[in-house]
Amino acid sequence: MIDIKKLREDPTPYRENAKKKFQDPEVIDKVLSLDESWRQVKNDIDQKRAERNKVSQEINTLKKEGKNADAQLSRAKEIPQELKELEEKEQSVKEERDRLLKDIPNIMHPDVPLGKDDSQNVEQERFGPEAVSKEVKAHQIAAEDLGVADFESSATTSGTGFYYIEGDLALLNQALIRYGVDTMYKKGFRYVETPLMLRGHVVQNVVDLGDQENQIYKIEGEDLYLIGTSEHSLIGRFVGRTVKENQLPIKQTSYSMCFRREKGSHGLDERGLFRTHQFNKVEMVVICKPEDSMKHFKELQDITVEIFTGLGLPTRVLKICSGDLGNLKHIQVDVEVWSPRRNEFIEVGSCSNLTDAQARGLGIKADNGKDRYTPHTLNNTAIATSRALVAILENYQNEDGSITVPEVLRPYMHGIEKIESQK
Repeated sequence: MIDIKKLREDPTPYRENAKKKFQDPEVIDKVLSLDESWRQVKNDIDQKRAERNKVSQEINTLKKEGKNADAQLSRAKEIPQELKELEEKEQSVKEERDRLLKDIPNIMHPDVPLGKDDSQNVEQERFGPEAVSKEVKAHQIAAEDLGVADFESSATTSGTGFYYIEGDLALLNQALIRYGVDTMYKKGFRYVETPLMLRGHVVQNVVDLGDQENQIYKIEGEDLYLIGTSEHSLIGRFVGRTVKENQLPIKQTSYSMCFRREKGSHGLDERGLFRTHQFNKVEMVVICKPEDSMKHFKELQDITVEIFTGLGLPTRVLKICSGDLGNLKHIQVDVEVWSPRRNEFIEVGSCSNLTDAQARGLGIKADNGKDRYTPHTLNNTAIATSRALVAILENYQNEDGSITVPEVLRPYMHGIEKIESQK
């Protein structure tokens, strides 16, 4: 959520920003109109309360003087209902203003490339070994042929978008989790395990509306939602809290199971590990002073690059263009790794700086002893293991169908160096 005070002072940058995102800036005028109405109603409430106090004083004075106060008493009975109606109107206008305020996108960083959709995202840099095209089995087929995955049973028990993995592939999944957590710990992030469900008011302020409608599962009959990432519960923990500036930056990491509806998958993606409704992820978040957020943005993306190049995978960083950038975000890059089967890079992580937009919606403040201000928040994927497994099953696939275990994961694999047939 943007700062309504800054919007009042000068709406021009917000209008220009919306146009760069190929959005209609008309919502800005609606918000400003509602804000003006809200301030007018607030003024009416203040005047009504002043009138109430004045009438009360007149009644007391007239009674002391032994004079008739019937007119004032009659007016005193009318004011509470009028005040109630004004307060209800004030609340209604404020709620509508704040709802629309969420539709005004955060001001973008100058480095965000202009573009209408994801086809206009821009490659920033490549890392690790060279991306090489080669004929390989699709990861689903490779895993099933080795007897370490069962997608038919999961389709029967749970539907498409779920999976059973077992044997050495399940161990490899756990190795990726431990590798991700250990990397984050060594980088100085505090490890936290979080709730897997959140209340609605938290979800509404940590998730873009489009993602909430298309990705997040709601628990029927409850004001609870399954998390799509532990970022939601890590940052949601600070709702309404004020942190001391000397505690900043707050750097936390978490492993969790994540749940997403993942609408729009098709073909092979309906079966396998690439697009799933349930997956494992190690996430990271930072709460920091505003002047430090771009420094941490670079730090976070570098960690994910280090994780995937450590796995020996061709890796690149992709700048997300203006039209593909979520409204809460100031700037975002995706980290991608090479898929030989697709002959293209696939997303494995997303790193975002949300400046003060997310923290403002959640009521998070920082206190430096003199002033209270809204800190900046950032989040990034350390490793989503299902996507990493897809990349390993393709890039480390041998001619006989076996899968070589990346060297960095072997300490977590009980000495296993290659996944061979376990049928």
